[in-house]
Amino acid sequence: MLQVKRVEKSYAKGGIFSKERQQVLNRVTFDCREGECLGIIGESGSGKSTLGRLILGIEKPDSGSVLFDGKKLKKSLSKSGIISVVFQNYKSSINPFFTVQQAIMEPMEITSRNTMESRKKVVWLLNQVGLPSSYLNKYPHELSGGEVQRVCIARAISTEPKCIILDEAISSLDVSIQTQILELLKRLKDTHNISYLFITHDIQSAAYICDRIIIFKNGQIEEIVKTENLKNTQSAYAKQLLKSLMIY
Repeated sequence: MLQVKRVEKSYAKGGIFSKERQQVLNRVTFDCREGECLGIIGESGSGKSTLGRLILGIEKPDSGSVLFDGKKLKKSLSKSGIISVVFQNYKSSINPFFTVQQAIMEPMEITSRNTMESRKKVVWLLNQVGLPSSYLNKYPHELSGGEVQRVCIARAISTEPKCIILDEAISSLDVSIQTQILELLKRLKDTHNISYLFITHDIQSAAYICDRIIIFKNGQIEEIVKTENLKNTQSAYAKQLLKSLMIY
């Protein structure tokens, strides 16, 4: 479904007028299958979030391609709702002046012109993420962190996407809430057959929800491994990383 082929990305180093470039992604190639949760783990600065922005179409690669169902990914595709995203900072993900209903309906306005049907769907979406309809007219500051992230997830699935990018989507939450959100994500993936790209530095969360895991190092794929085979990783870096993240 989603294919990333030989993607490279660099940025100017030392200012926009500098000729020196810092390579952030180097010939990255992988695929994410329909209904699969594919994890991407690595240390801070390894290029994980940059990769997510390229897939969303927020930025363009220097070379290589991102394909979705065999077609080259364009920025308009992410805007059309086929790909959604849930970010780490849930506090800035929703307009503080929007009610829960307005926040969820915002992306739906792209794909639906029937306001009455959209409002009915918002109630259904809240139910999907475990929130009652009484939350419709609440504002973000009236909700807990876990509740806001549930609203963000409801908004992400509102356009019925084929793929959701989860960029450190649970790392800002309390541990007890993280487990609840992971359970929610697993249930929604199975119910709606959505693919996830789960970008994280938390190997335990990745092992809990992902089918396969990409281990990232300095903008390159070090290893791709099925989750059940994590303890049998081959590369020295992967073994060292997993040990540092207390997988053993």
